[in-house]
Amino acid sequence: MKSFIDYLLKFGNLNKQQTDLIMSKANLIELHKDEYFSEAGKVPRQVGFLIEGVVRFCYYNNKGQEVTHHFINENNFVSDQQKFEAQVVASEYIQAVSNCKLLVFSKKDWDDIGNTIVGWDTITGLIVKNCLLKTIERRSPLVSEDATTRYLSFIENFPNLVNRVPLSYIASYLGITQQSLSRIRKNIR
Repeated sequence: MKSFIDYLLKFGNLNKQQTDLIMSKANLIELHKDEYFSEAGKVPRQVGFLIEGVVRFCYYNNKGQEVTHHFINENNFVSDQQKFEAQVVASEYIQAVSNCKLLVFSKKDWDDIGNTIVGWDTITGLIVKNCLLKTIERRSPLVSEDATTRYLSFIENFPNLVNRVPLSYIASYLGITQQSLSRIRKNIR
């Protein structure tokens, strides 16, 4: 789980004893394609770090249509962090797009780490800020660009996801129909 420790060390200094404590609290789980890591209408019980696979954040709009909000791939945290920390009901689903392996921390274990390691709150705060900035950077252009440009931006931002994610999820993320996405893909080949 070197990738996880390397990720944490980008946001703060931790010694071997501290990283050993963090790893002792982690559980490795597998999530099968289409399974949920977290569900809307429920309080998130865990935070995870994606070792392998892809997940998506999605919700249902007021017309009952499923909307993909964003994707997370390897070496990133998977959580609705604010809802997890506050232990309030989530408004989005976090669903495996492929088979996934995650390092998972329960709320109790996450809090234990925070109560033991001085500066853990600073590290996790920087991680959350980084995750939010990435999401905003990827979502903001989707508002003002035409569909072809949005798809090309998707390819640029997520080069390793294009062939790993169903087209229906990509179309939803881009705010277009699957038929429109097929036309766009055909035209840019």
